Amino acid sequence: MENKKRRKKQKKQAVALLLCMALTTGLLSGCATWDHFVAGLQGEEARAQEAAEEVRIGIFEPITGTDKRGAAEEIRGIELAHQLFPDVLGKPVKLVYGDNQSDMNRAEAAATELVNSRVSVVLGSYTSTLSLLGSDVFAEAEIPVIGITCTNPILTKSCDYYARVCFIDAFQGDAAARYVFESLKESKAIILKEQDNDYAAAMAKQFSQTMVSLLEQSFDGQVEIAETSVVYTVEYAKGTEDFTEQKRAIRMSAGDCKVVFLPSDAQTALAVMEAMADMNLIFVGTDRWEQDAFLQSGSPAIEGARFTTLYDAESDLTTMSAVFLEAYREAYGEDTQPSNAEALGFDAYLLALSAIEEAGDSRNGALIMRKMTGIRELEGATGTITLNADGDPIKPVVIIRMEKGEMVHEYTVEPDWGG
Repeated sequence: MENKKRRKKQKKQAVALLLCMALTTGLLSGCATWDHFVAGLQGEEARAQEAAEEVRIGIFEPITGTDKRGAAEEIRGIELAHQLFPDVLGKPVKLVYGDNQSDMNRAEAAATELVNSRVSVVLGSYTSTLSLLGSDVFAEAEIPVIGITCTNPILTKSCDYYARVCFIDAFQGDAAARYVFESLKESKAIILKEQDNDYAAAMAKQFSQTMVSLLEQSFDGQVEIAETSVVYTVEYAKGTEDFTEQKRAIRMSAGDCKVVFLPSDAQTALAVMEAMADMNLIFVGTDRWEQDAFLQSGSPAIEGARFTTLYDAESDLTTMSAVFLEAYREAYGEDTQPSNAEALGFDAYLLALSAIEEAGDSRNGALIMRKMTGIRELEGATGTITLNADGDPIKPVVIIRMEKGEMVHEYTVEPDWGG
């Protein structure tokens, strides 16, 4: 009680001092200026009181502009989670929107606006570039941010206040290798990748390293395996349309190897599979294949193709997976299918609430971030989420197989807890 009285007295003294300074410098010249000054003080006090009575979560997204469609999916997932879980620490959660307008020049200003709105945690942004542009602003203000579908590893490596719920690009390479080794029971594979493509290079490197590591583990670490004896790498130039040369190289160097890891876009994957349809190869790709151009192509060449995915509605990975799916279909129709971004947006909100709850304080950003990176096996729509020290998730990865034009759950790669 004494502390409360002291704070009130100090606040009155501060206000009195400000008024005195204003009067002596002639800033308050007339009733209109005086009323505006008092209204400003009252408004600031009201905003501070409002912030104390609710927990604010910022949404840093391109609500308008060229990226608005992807952002809208992330936001739908966030808002659905907010409807189901509207409170934390006994206070209502308010969503505060910051539109970066899909514009690199606007991103920093939108981030600053969210900081000034006294948000506790920020969710977003769609695209890694926009996320990176806001990261310094949030870090300086010590406000944790959770990326939803931004997979660039630089984001969490370069900013201590960024985490994410989607796995980074290279993690898919690891999961693909585990699927090949554990489910297909193959100890060798072909890597077919585009030259000078950073995405493909990162995927291929992780795939190769994991394949070698798994084979060495099968020998209890007693045998050192050369990478060249496990993977056969074949490359193609950007824009290649005729894959005859790559087909010949695979036939000559790969022997009886039948698995091809192809970290490419959907259009290239389709062209490769059609060119090599007579070779009875098993193609394994990444979430970039989950595009309409690939899925709805109708080409028999994609039959049996496998790829990693960020989310599969038919995979009941946790109890929260079912909660999310039921709520989603109640909101948008029984026949609707949630997208990856919607499911991950849902999980980002859950992660934010969990970190705030663990911290027990919605205003201490540094503490919230520490608690966030200490979260273990949080149940989300996309599986259990455990964050490593960088803020990247260790979580199950679903493998999809194309079967008669439909996506079918093939395998779930469980996380490597020792990695």
